[in-house]
Amino acid sequence: MSRTYDRIYDVVRQIPSGQVATYGQVAELAGLIGKSRLVGYALYRVTIEADIPWHRVINAKGEVSHSPRRNGTDYLQRALLEDEGIVFTPAGKINLRQYRWQPPPDVLLAAMTLLQDAFNRASLDPKEPLD
Repeated sequence: MSRTYDRIYDVVRQIPSGQVATYGQVAELAGLIGKSRLVGYALYRVTIEADIPWHRVINAKGEVSHSPRRNGTDYLQRALLEDEGIVFTPAGKINLRQYRWQPPPDVLLAAMTLLQDAFNRASLDPKEPLD
């Protein structure tokens, strides 16, 4: 599982200050299509001291995902994003057209390579795990 989490963290580290990505977007770029919850689980394990900008990942509605298990980091996430210049609407949403990260071509190419590798492995042995 850690190799999968490392792929997620590698993508998240590339999100620039002042921009956000959705859980689904990170999953796709990590070659994990349809695994947005896995991205959430991976980011939940990140400590605040880590060099992973976990706060830049939000849900597809443009909101911070609230959870009682996050021990108040929901509010910290919003504060960190606001410190980077991201503006929330009165309803607590972020304008994804304005703030969504547009990955550079090399990141997109790496994601396509991961997906192709996973597809090739699945085609060779459907019982072999993709991680």
